[in-house]
Amino acid sequence: MSEAARTYMTVDEFLLWEDGTDTRYELIGGEPVAMAPPADAHALLAGAITVEIGRRLKPPCRVRVEAGIRIPHRNDMWFQADVAVGCGPASGRPGTAEPRVVVEVLSPSTESDDRTVKLPLYRTVPSIREILLISARERRAELWHRTGGAWLVEEIDGAGTLTLASVDVSIPMEALYEGLPR
Repeated sequence: MSEAARTYMTVDEFLLWEDGTDTRYELIGGEPVAMAPPADAHALLAGAITVEIGRRLKPPCRVRVEAGIRIPHRNDMWFQADVAVGCGPASGRPGTAEPRVVVEVLSPSTESDDRTVKLPLYRTVPSIREILLISARERRAELWHRTGGAWLVEEIDGAGTLTLASVDVSIPMEALYEGLPR
């Protein structure tokens, strides 16, 4: 018996697609990939990041949760970042207009894809200036900064300060992890 041919979606087809459930998906290589519900620590950390960035942002920048990120020159990739900051005008279309900062909360089920699939592709988005990978298991983060044509990474421990220079926001790491189990 032969296997049925796979059908791949474009980003526009994916954004119109419904599977009839509440499942969240990303589009990877033209195929919808279900996202597991976030663990409590993951959800709490993403919420804290959203609040702390949002309190410090200046217009026209806005913070978004479950932020859709379109990858340029790839009509088969659409990611749902945990948090993103966009500074472009709201378009009324799905996705973050001109994302400047992208945040992925690393947990055991997401860390490998966040590092090996998403990080390299986020780095191809011209408007993105910073990418924050923050751990839900340990009090530490990696902040990737675009510097000219290169990317530099800064490691921040739980006692440090997270500085998102592209949007003029500084947050003590302790504020992000407050109330989370150690």
